[in-house]
Amino acid sequence: MLFSELIKELSVSKIKGDLNIPVKGIAYDSRKVQPGYVFVAVPGFVTDGHRYINNAVEKGASALIVEKEVDAPGITTVQVRDSRLALAQVSNKFYDYPSKKLTLTGVTGTNGKTTTTHLVANIYKAAGYKTGLVGTIQNLIGGKEVNASRTTPESLELQRLLAEMVNSGVTHAAMEVSSHALALNRTYGVDFDAAIFTNLSQDHLDFHHDMDDYAAAKAKLFAAAPLSVVNTDDERGQDMVQASRGDVVTYGLHKPADVSARDVSITARGVSFVTTGKYGEHLLNLNLTGEFNVYNALAAFTLGMAQGFDPETVKMALEGVQGVAGRFELVDCGQPFAVVVDYAHTPDGLENILKTARQLADNRLIAVFGCGGDRDRTKRPIMGKIGSSLSDVAVITSDNPRTEDPQKIINDILEGLKSGGEKNYTVIPDRKEAIAYAIKKAAPGDVVVIAGKGHETYQIIGNIKYDFDDRAVAAEVLKELGYDKS
Repeated sequence: MLFSELIKELSVSKIKGDLNIPVKGIAYDSRKVQPGYVFVAVPGFVTDGHRYINNAVEKGASALIVEKEVDAPGITTVQVRDSRLALAQVSNKFYDYPSKKLTLTGVTGTNGKTTTTHLVANIYKAAGYKTGLVGTIQNLIGGKEVNASRTTPESLELQRLLAEMVNSGVTHAAMEVSSHALALNRTYGVDFDAAIFTNLSQDHLDFHHDMDDYAAAKAKLFAAAPLSVVNTDDERGQDMVQASRGDVVTYGLHKPADVSARDVSITARGVSFVTTGKYGEHLLNLNLTGEFNVYNALAAFTLGMAQGFDPETVKMALEGVQGVAGRFELVDCGQPFAVVVDYAHTPDGLENILKTARQLADNRLIAVFGCGGDRDRTKRPIMGKIGSSLSDVAVITSDNPRTEDPQKIINDILEGLKSGGEKNYTVIPDRKEAIAYAIKKAAPGDVVVIAGKGHETYQIIGNIKYDFDDRAVAAEVLKELGYDKS
């Protein structure tokens, strides 16, 4: 492909050099530039790609796309207003618009994205299609796993991944879509066939100005999809309905919706309910527990029915999901109390998990949780209040402190406990020690919830990732106590 063809869709303000040069690849990281590549200089939150133009040229970049004035004699240079947007546009063009060749469903919301995406992907798989998945835990191309570094990849990696799916024969895919991706144009130009809204609660206010800004970012997905599936129980659901440009089908449990549920039964093993409304009554018995998973399943069920799949196929697909890594995942070594690991790291997520665990506890509920560093500070006292008020014993600890002082983060969490006069908490900054304390304190009939990290296999301290898996730590403690199911 010629550079002149690659930049056809860009709004270009200045051009220097010959546009009729071949393009062998694209990079926005100068370390990944190869001879014949186009280097797109993107201003970031930590550094600015424009600072590395000389590095890119030294590695063989044949053309540059920039948004600032740069001095690169002899190198074809195109200046645009927004180079991050340009990266999305040229990536889509370079990989020949792969999303147009897929039936692609985007799932967005604060909580439930991962589980709902897995449920949707399983519907496609059960219907006989080769299926792709883009998400927090993993990216899948058919049965092949591809590393996932963030919820929604940067536009270049995303378009490359979608192109790999197409080249591998994938026809249907489900994708988690984060608010960051929408706000930063990572998904610009992606052709979504459907969009699902799960919910919206406080998170990412270190990035978004406020909850209205957060909701507006999410709403961009629905403005681009011909089919919207929306949770009307959430107060922000109406924002997504208003943003939608195509057909809208709603779901919910408590407010009027196109699809709802009755006879909901929640046990430690899973949930069952009967769908009601637009697509008739269908009994679903899921291997996922908690009311939040009733919502996730309703979302996927509604999507599947709206896309015309056979009800029995949808039912089989949903009932066939055995669980999602780090989402209310049981650590079972034969002990007489339950240990649950979950990714809940927002106020709403923590509340949902603890309320579900409370329903399953014959005795006490013990909660281990913290808050991430370098992220939204305002949610910390809220989570402290929720974690303490909904549990019998709260163990406050570290959760990816990053470059912040762990004790400072914990102090922010404790503000919420102090304001409510809560007394039932213990502070143990070392996460491994905190998990061990909680498990050793557990008695028969108790439920121990370890919240915040879920599927993650690392702990970020400073700028370094250390090996750390809540599930492995919990299992190790249980075995030290003499429990071993094997």
